[in-house]
Amino acid sequence: MNDTPLITAAHLEAPDDFYESLIEAHQNLSTDESHAFNARLVLVLANHIGSLSVLRQALAAARA
Repeated sequence: MNDTPLITAAHLEAPDDFYESLIEAHQNLSTDESHAFNARLVLVLANHIGSLSVLRQALAAARA
């Protein structure tokens, strides 16, 4: 198991720009399409992260 800690401190490059892009990506989507988009985005980012340990930490942090 990977002991890499989840980064929880501010770490996102250009967070406002990312938020704007995220909102734009949801434009003109129905609620169901928006939920499906979010699910696909989570899977794409989870694949990029790759570490099950880090992903489990992220799941726990998101539930807290």
